Amino acid sequence: MVAKPYDGRELRNEIHRLRPPLREITMLGMMIGTGKELPHFFNFMRSPVSAFYVGKIVLRFLRDMIVYRRPMRLVNGNALVARLAKSCIDRNVSIMTRSPVVELTREGNTVSGAIIDSPSGRVEIRAAKGVMLAAGGFSQDVVRRKELFKHAPSGYEHVTPAAPGSTGDGLRLAEKAGGSIDDTLPQPAAWVPISRPLRSDGTLGTFPHFVDRSKPGVIAVTRSGRRFVNEANSYHDFCQAMLARCTDEQSEVCAFFITDHRAFRKYGLGFAKPSPVPYKHLVKTGYLFEAGSLAELAEQIGVDAAQLKETVSAFNRHAANGEDPEFRKGSTAYNRSLGDPNQKPNPCVAPIIRGPFYAVKLLIGDLGTFVGVRCDEHARVLDQGGRPINGLYAAGNDAVSIMGGNYPGGGTTLGPAITFGYIAAGHMAGANR
Repeated sequence: MVAKPYDGRELRNEIHRLRPPLREITMLGMMIGTGKELPHFFNFMRSPVSAFYVGKIVLRFLRDMIVYRRPMRLVNGNALVARLAKSCIDRNVSIMTRSPVVELTREGNTVSGAIIDSPSGRVEIRAAKGVMLAAGGFSQDVVRRKELFKHAPSGYEHVTPAAPGSTGDGLRLAEKAGGSIDDTLPQPAAWVPISRPLRSDGTLGTFPHFVDRSKPGVIAVTRSGRRFVNEANSYHDFCQAMLARCTDEQSEVCAFFITDHRAFRKYGLGFAKPSPVPYKHLVKTGYLFEAGSLAELAEQIGVDAAQLKETVSAFNRHAANGEDPEFRKGSTAYNRSLGDPNQKPNPCVAPIIRGPFYAVKLLIGDLGTFVGVRCDEHARVLDQGGRPINGLYAAGNDAVSIMGGNYPGGGTTLGPAITFGYIAAGHMAGANR
């Protein structure tokens, strides 16, 4: 289930307060929807239907950039946030940006409001029915990452595509109010493999690898040159396997996607787009590695050359028949959903044969954190003794994940956020009637 595309013009002037999507997952700033839309962009050079579909979207994007200086066709998370914001605006809800919360206020044993640091100065806001903590978790909190992320001993080794404001404010506010944090989960965050393209301003971007893992002709190896996972499994499972293998084999937690020229030009790899989009600039900046042979590629990326050749050879022996007996890539409906349906008999498996060969370095990132504030079934924050704190609620990534540190699929963080936000609002309304 994905958000329906939304017309940003509905927000009028408020559209300019909507944070744009992560730069690396757009096409020159143009948003591309998941689900049925994405395959059209992969096939627009091979299918008249896809070419027509993509052409309409590109023309609208160009019109929006000329008229509004930003895209107005919103998809995915941007569409969801925009539509929710429109509902708030229609009901005269005040949305205060650039206004961080300094502290919560109390009246006796009840959380009664908050003091915020607004552009015009500090303001106390009194809550009529309750205070909700929904500040996005702690993906950008270096201190808590150091405590909880095993692959980031200083906290700085971890890179995240999460919003810059997800700095753990909600968890700290809950702790100061007496709330308890559940950090006993098997995984503290929803992991995703990321790579780091160089931006035009000289900074490093963050590209989350959602789709390319499943494509035929793409495998992942550690520095040993060996595969370690069914690449088409969920990005969370992919990273768990990466963590386990790298902990045993090497000091740096990293891996590399390996592919050949045919697959690379057909599907792209990470931030490198499919043909006919140019890619040589990504080789020059060190994001994309390109070599005429696997041995040369291994030397460039610091991988055991002999083992990489053996790994690819062993993979190819079965890939020609669409089989992967070692990791069973393409064996589940989830695997196949992001493969290439035109690749028979397995949409996720094809041999890696034709050079040049390509590689992209992978690190572990996250889509949101699982560790969070303990809450009851009404989303009320619980204290150290398991008792609800009057007037204080939490949802989203500030609340401990109801999935218990697991990631069954896309929406694992957004779904509960919306659900428990609704539950909390209903409880607030009912509790004060």
